[in-house]
Amino acid sequence: MKGLYFQQSSTNEEITFVFQERENLPVTEDNYVKLQVKACGLSQINTKLLAEMKMEKDFFPVGREIAGIVLDVGSKVSFFQPDDEVVGILPLDSEDPGLCEVVRVHEHYLVHKPEKVTWTEAAGTIRDGVRAYTALHYLSRLSPGKSVLIMDGASALGTIAIQLAHHRGAKVISTACSLEDKQYLERLRPAIARVIDISNGKAHVAESCLEETGGLGVDIVLDAGVRLFGKDDEPAVKLQLLPHKHDIITLLGVGGHWVTTEENLQLDPPDSHCLFLKGATVAFLNDEVWNLSNVQQGKYLCILKDVMEKLSTGVFRPQLDEPIPLYEAKVSMEVVQKNQGRKKQVVQF
Repeated sequence: MKGLYFQQSSTNEEITFVFQERENLPVTEDNYVKLQVKACGLSQINTKLLAEMKMEKDFFPVGREIAGIVLDVGSKVSFFQPDDEVVGILPLDSEDPGLCEVVRVHEHYLVHKPEKVTWTEAAGTIRDGVRAYTALHYLSRLSPGKSVLIMDGASALGTIAIQLAHHRGAKVISTACSLEDKQYLERLRPAIARVIDISNGKAHVAESCLEETGGLGVDIVLDAGVRLFGKDDEPAVKLQLLPHKHDIITLLGVGGHWVTTEENLQLDPPDSHCLFLKGATVAFLNDEVWNLSNVQQGKYLCILKDVMEKLSTGVFRPQLDEPIPLYEAKVSMEVVQKNQGRKKQVVQF
């Protein structure tokens, strides 16, 4: 039985994906579940976080967003039984790759998959659903009537975040990185209040948001990265598609929440003072916090269940690419790792 792993070069710059033969799984005991994987979503691997958490190995398992059928359960498992259809996210320290036919996982990382939801939909939505919930519910307290700016709304995360914000009764503004993205966002229902096309570099995000909100600014911003420096110090692509941190601060309303995916965000004293005057907050979107804290396990399972329920009822309609077979997973992961894909990639077994 083969599984996909990655190997990092000695300089920590280049990643190589390889299929490795795996030993037979140990006997399923205690709270562990043996799972036949039916689909696995692909996401970028944060090698820097793994290094900081001292989780580096010669070969690290690939694929964590899984959906499948329970084959066997340990003696202490209370939520599942054989033949149950389940979905979940393998923990960071999992020894098993999700890109393998059979895995072993603790029951607290799984929830039941609704019957109406397909394997690819479940595996392709679960992580972005968790990220959207974390950003909009736990970090920014989304509520009806709020105005929300979601950067790069046509991305896999952006699409789910827009749908969650609309479901909660918020007014949504979004940015589009290409004409194709703009057309996609304009077709979404309920309709987005304003789609800001930033593909040609001429649109001013801050001005557009202030105009749309009557000068009040938006209540919540979920970015897709920001520029930290001046024009001379940033790559051309980043200049065109990402707003400067000052733009985000400018468009925030009083008491606003800025949820950022920029892990190395730098705020100078004038930036902090401006946020202070607005009573605004900055929060960092790291969805791995649910895996790093056992205290939050109950909340995490509630999020997983709610994501599946909203997928089942049609609230979430993910941007999925055509399913790919396991033998193409290596090439697909190379594309995903370079952040070159737009739609969510899912391997179907």
